[in-house]
Amino acid sequence: MKKNILTLISLVLIASFALAACAPAAPAEKTEVTFWHAYGTGSAEETALTAVLAQAEVDLPQYKINVLQVPFNDIFTKYATDVAAGGGPDMFIAPNDNLGDQARAGLIADITTLADGKLGDYSSIAVEGMSLDGKLYGIPETMKAVVFWYNTDLLPQAPASTDDLKALMEGGTPVSLSYGCYHHYGFFGAFGGQIFDANYAVIADQGGVADAMAYLNDLYQISKANGWPRNDGDGLAPFTEGKVAAITNGNWAMGDYKAALGDKLAVAPLPAGPGGPSTPMFGVDGFYFSPNSTNQAAALEVALYLTGPAAQKIMMDQAGHVPVNTKVEITDPLIQGLVDAFNAGVFFRPQVPELGKYWSNFCGTDQVFEAGVPAADWVAEGTANANK
Repeated sequence: MKKNILTLISLVLIASFALAACAPAAPAEKTEVTFWHAYGTGSAEETALTAVLAQAEVDLPQYKINVLQVPFNDIFTKYATDVAAGGGPDMFIAPNDNLGDQARAGLIADITTLADGKLGDYSSIAVEGMSLDGKLYGIPETMKAVVFWYNTDLLPQAPASTDDLKALMEGGTPVSLSYGCYHHYGFFGAFGGQIFDANYAVIADQGGVADAMAYLNDLYQISKANGWPRNDGDGLAPFTEGKVAAITNGNWAMGDYKAALGDKLAVAPLPAGPGGPSTPMFGVDGFYFSPNSTNQAAALEVALYLTGPAAQKIMMDQAGHVPVNTKVEITDPLIQGLVDAFNAGVFFRPQVPELGKYWSNFCGTDQVFEAGVPAADWVAEGTANANK
C-alpha cells in the first residue's frame, strides 16, 4: 500500500514538472522608450512616421515606444524646460538648429562612445551635422535646405537665374516666395554676399548682402502688389491648389506637395545670381538623447532602426526626406533633384554661438520690405550692431 502511494506521488510530481516545462513563459517586460516629434497633425511626415512606428512594433518587440507630438514652435523650449527639471523624453527628433546651444548647455547627451562603430552606413556630411567639436550628439535622419518647387502645368521650366525669376514675376506669373531670414538666406550667396567671415565675424556690409536685399525687396513689392503669398505657410494651399506656379520651401513639405500635384511637381535649386549659386542654409534633422534618460542604449537602438534602410525608404517615398543612410537607393527624380540642389550650393549651418548674431540683427526685414529703409542702410546697421 505504502509503495503504491509513493508511486502515485512520484507520477503526480513528474506530471507537474512536465506541465511546467510545457507552459508558455511569462512575456518579458518591455523596455519603454519615450520619443517626441514635431511633425504636423495629418501631414505626410506624421503619416509616414506612423507607418514606420507600426512596423517597429513588429520588428522591435522588446521595446514599447511612447510617442508624443509637440508643436514645432514649442518643442525646443518644452524639451529644455523638462530636461532642466530632471524630466524630458528619452529622445526627440528635430533639426540641428539648436544643437550647438543645447550641447553647450548640457541639454543633450554626448553619444560618441555609445554610437561608436554604428554609423558606417551614414553620410559623413549628415554625421558632421550632428556633431560639435569632435563629439557626436545625435543620429542623423534627413538632410534639408530651401529649394524652388514648381508646378510644371503652370511653369514648364524653373528660372535658372535671379534675373529670370524677376522677369517671370514681373510678367505676372504667380510665385510664392518666402521672405524670411531663414528662407531667403540663399539669395545672399547668389549676389556674392556673406554674413560671416571664416572666424564668424559679421561682414555683411562688405558687398552682396545689400544687393540681395534690394533684389528681394523688388520681388516683395511685386508679390505684395499682386496679393501673392509671402511666406511658406500662406503659400501652401495656393500652391497645392494650382493657384500659384511655384513656391520656395524646404523638402519637409514635399510629401504634401506631391500628394496634391503628383507628376506635375518638380524641384530645382534656388536660382543663381550674378555672384554665383544660391547658398541656402543646409541642415540635418536627427535624433537627440536626453542626459536624464536611463534608457539611452535602448533609445539608440530605436533611433538606428528609425534611420535604417527600410524606415528611410518610407520617409523618403512618403514624406520627401532625403535619406542619410547610404544603403537607401534613390529612384524618385524629386529626391534626386533635391540632392542635386543641395550639391549646387549650400551654406552648412554652423553650430557656433555667433550664428545668433544673424538671427538677432538680420531678421527684422519689414524695415526694408514695409518701412522702406534702404537695403544698404539696413545691412550697415545690422552689421554694426552685430559687431558691438
